[in-house]
Amino acid sequence: MTDWTHRYARINGLDVHYVEQGTGPLVVLLHGFPHLWFSWRHQIGPIAEAGYRVVAPDLRGMGGTSGPTEVREYDVDRIVADLIGLLDHLGEQRAVFSGLDFGLFAAYDLAQHHPDRMRAIIGLENPFFTPDDTPPLTRAARHARKRFNHIHYFQQPGADADLDAAPREFLRKVFYALSSDYHYLDVWKKPPGTGYLDALPETPALPWSWLTELELEFYVAAYSRSGFTGGLNWYRAMDLCWQYRRSYADRKNPVPFFFLGSTEDVDLQAWHGQDPLNQLRHHHADLREVRMLDHAGHMMQLEKPAQTTAAMLDFLAAL
Repeated sequence: MTDWTHRYARINGLDVHYVEQGTGPLVVLLHGFPHLWFSWRHQIGPIAEAGYRVVAPDLRGMGGTSGPTEVREYDVDRIVADLIGLLDHLGEQRAVFSGLDFGLFAAYDLAQHHPDRMRAIIGLENPFFTPDDTPPLTRAARHARKRFNHIHYFQQPGADADLDAAPREFLRKVFYALSSDYHYLDVWKKPPGTGYLDALPETPALPWSWLTELELEFYVAAYSRSGFTGGLNWYRAMDLCWQYRRSYADRKNPVPFFFLGSTEDVDLQAWHGQDPLNQLRHHHADLREVRMLDHAGHMMQLEKPAQTTAAMLDFLAAL
């Protein structure tokens, strides 16, 4: 941690915060929601020590990076421009991008628009854009008629205020629910109209084996400052992104691709169809390697940090 350098820059109209360590070929680490650059804390140092320049930004609207309040400002073209602007600011032509959740989808979009700016993608948990003729927010609304659905909940005007009023409770509960210590799909058993804080499970007292009180407080402090609107806007823009991506829905990712998943990840269980690992070659033109970690959920970088880092280093070495 002592070798991390916090930097701030004006990129694509945003005040951007990122953390940097090391020298060498560039590796950019992209988080999801409700995460921050800090979710890569176990990976930044070892990857830098292996001979790479590692940059972990806070993405648009989260952590120390500013974000507009308008939902349309979270469409694909804006996010891709953020990543190109980051590369230009860093003075780098290309990078390996690794991502999870929304961060990985941003890398997939970048590969479709600017493959020349990417050496490879290391994908965690989310293997591809899942083909669907129904807009995602419509699908979530249909699901929410029968049971709680977090994507639909995030569309409600009061969701921001609910989470802003209880950041510690929300982050503690959602991190636990997304881990292998809980079966996230049990959240869907709650009835329609349930608030997210009530739908999420109660948790054991901290510290857990993979998260301490101090680490949780880092997230709490960051989201207490920024609020949750920026993060929720990534969900609110899902239909805009779906429409934008239809122009390349049948086009494979053209850059080298490595995949790292976990056996108890909710996204692999529920969001990418039947047997998603066997579908990877239908979505990636240059699939290099696939690995799975046992006994880890969606929080794999935190739950299994050594194994996650080792796999990423192997993938980088293979390039």
